[in-house]
Amino acid sequence: MAITASQVKELRERTGAGMMDCKKALEATNGDMDAAIDYLRENGIAKAAKKADRIAAEGITYLAVEGNKGLVLEINSETDFVAKNEKFLDLVKVVADAILANEPKSVEEALTVSAGEGTVESVINNGIATIGEKLSLRRFEILTKSDNDSFGTYSHMGGRIGVITLVEGLTDEEVAKDVAMHVAALNPKYLDETQVPQEELEHEKKVLSEQALNEGKPANIVEKMIVGRLNKYLEEICLVKQKFVKDDSLTVEKFVASKGGKLTKFVRYEVGEGIEKKEDNFAEEVMNQVRGN
Repeated sequence: MAITASQVKELRERTGAGMMDCKKALEATNGDMDAAIDYLRENGIAKAAKKADRIAAEGITYLAVEGNKGLVLEINSETDFVAKNEKFLDLVKVVADAILANEPKSVEEALTVSAGEGTVESVINNGIATIGEKLSLRRFEILTKSDNDSFGTYSHMGGRIGVITLVEGLTDEEVAKDVAMHVAALNPKYLDETQVPQEELEHEKKVLSEQALNEGKPANIVEKMIVGRLNKYLEEICLVKQKFVKDDSLTVEKFVASKGGKLTKFVRYEVGEGIEKKEDNFAEEVMNQVRGN
């Protein structure tokens, strides 16, 4: 029988399993909802679904370059124990290879691409069933370059931070890697000031204006002070304006230009950034591992 989108939606809501797994379960059981739930349980997918409400804020960033394509991604787990597990690391590589080969445009699309003998989603669900923790593909970005450009990659603290940079007009990967190391250390928000949202600039101008007025500065010089302080702010948040960590006599932009290239893009992922983490003490974490929860 034909399976409807509403049936798939209902099964997803009841089990937390992925869309493709739900569709497959319904097809295998001729649309019988209860039987489909049993099917998911029997295949270990419901085990993954039961963990869906847990917080996965640990994990790893992963970097890969193949020819003129570069990838950075983040896959999360519940504990850093699992993030160092060989099975987890193997899973991350399988997922990364599949994404790099297929170039999906979103996480949702990435979950449906072929990986191993199934899809990225099934690889992750199998990992959940085997490893015993919630695992999730959180984000990824694919960069492309020409033969005349270079990628720089840098992984810090075993993948806690992952950075990829793109330098155009230069094939020296060491230069691009030096910039990636700088990005890992200083964590710029933007490449240059053209990427800074206008609302953020206006907000900063307002704050700086209030600071200057509260300092008792004459109104006629407040504007000049704002310009100077705003430039200082942009130097802190924009990569090209930051002083290069290996030579603070140069900005990052001038360092790259001195080598004959132009920095055009960077992506920096830090594991768990922006995720509200559950507060577990160490003893509880260990016990959770022992119990297989």
